[in-house]
Amino acid sequence: MKIVVQKFGGTSVATQAARDQVVKRIIQAKEEGQSPVVVISAIGRKGDPYATDTLLELMTEAGSNVPKRERDLLLSCGEVISCTIISALLTKAGYPARALTGGQAGIITDAEFGDARIIEVLPEPLLGILKEGFIPIVAGFQGKTPSGDITTLGRGGSDTTATAIGAALDAKAVEIFTDVEGVMTADPHLVGEAHILDVVTYEEVAQLAYQGAKIVHPRALELAMQYNIPLHVRSTFANEPGTLVTRGVHCPGRLKLGPDRLITGIAHLSNIVQFKVRLPKEDKAKETRLFKTLADVGISIDLINVFPEMKIFTIAEADLPKAYQELEQAEFEVTVTQGLAKVSVVGAGMRGVPGVMARVVEVLNGAGVEILQTADSHATISCLVRSEDTQKAICALHEGFGLGK
Repeated sequence: MKIVVQKFGGTSVATQAARDQVVKRIIQAKEEGQSPVVVISAIGRKGDPYATDTLLELMTEAGSNVPKRERDLLLSCGEVISCTIISALLTKAGYPARALTGGQAGIITDAEFGDARIIEVLPEPLLGILKEGFIPIVAGFQGKTPSGDITTLGRGGSDTTATAIGAALDAKAVEIFTDVEGVMTADPHLVGEAHILDVVTYEEVAQLAYQGAKIVHPRALELAMQYNIPLHVRSTFANEPGTLVTRGVHCPGRLKLGPDRLITGIAHLSNIVQFKVRLPKEDKAKETRLFKTLADVGISIDLINVFPEMKIFTIAEADLPKAYQELEQAEFEVTVTQGLAKVSVVGAGMRGVPGVMARVVEVLNGAGVEILQTADSHATISCLVRSEDTQKAICALHEGFGLGK
């Protein structure tokens, strides 16, 4: 069997016209001699009656004391509704399909309700359904514990479902269908010259995703990279080939990655807050307590710069009240700067290449963008800028590194 896993996001099933297009994509794969295994997200986005965010609002109305186990039970319903509808539409079109919850599809997770991790995917249920001549339609974003409790996988869970199933079934590819035509060099809403990339590496897409680009969830990319499963990011509504995500090997008819592409794309995260904390140079215990205080209340920090008498880091704006309260109670001297954004240049080609940071600084200075803080890795350089300079910074870097069409 030539198994291909097809994942369709919420916008792909939001309307009847969109669902008809999903059915056409599945039938096309079947007619091409492939054996599709389909993963479906909940219908639509916030405000739509069966979207995950809408179900979350129901939980808010019920109060804050709803147990996480029961919360997951409700949140799993959106995907179950979607996969049942797509199954019915396929069967009506003459292609027998079978709808499955994540647990019925063999997805076994730990008991971390709300953010469960997949610990095993049993291939037998899906292989059995394929051999019977049915198309499996799997509810994404969910699984079950070894004891049978329903769990949800957190944000990006349907992407993770698809890649985990692809790995378990040794699929030839995982196709991520969405409302965009592929991985782009920057947010097209901000950069008019942004365009689709033919081929990118797992590492590059993972870095773009971590830095704010809404592509494929990083957890799903890690699975795909670990098991070397090619990913195709494509539009449900267009016939363009989209973007191939792979290790960078040559694929017939597609762009071969080479060392000349220094930067792959520009990503950004908004609503960032910078903390500056003064500490006596000799007080190492208080330095340790600073970071432990934030960790103990579940606050993730980023762009960390540690100096003998100053610790600088950023957090999400949503965490500001809690972080400030905790640090104030612990008697830390804190300075807070709000209204910031993180803009990142990403590219595996920059590894070991001198002058990339110099070019970033040159481009942003030339555009009149003040750099408030930086951090880098072998494939990413991130700059903290003021929110009002976000688009200016992205456009300048996009042009400055020659990423236009």
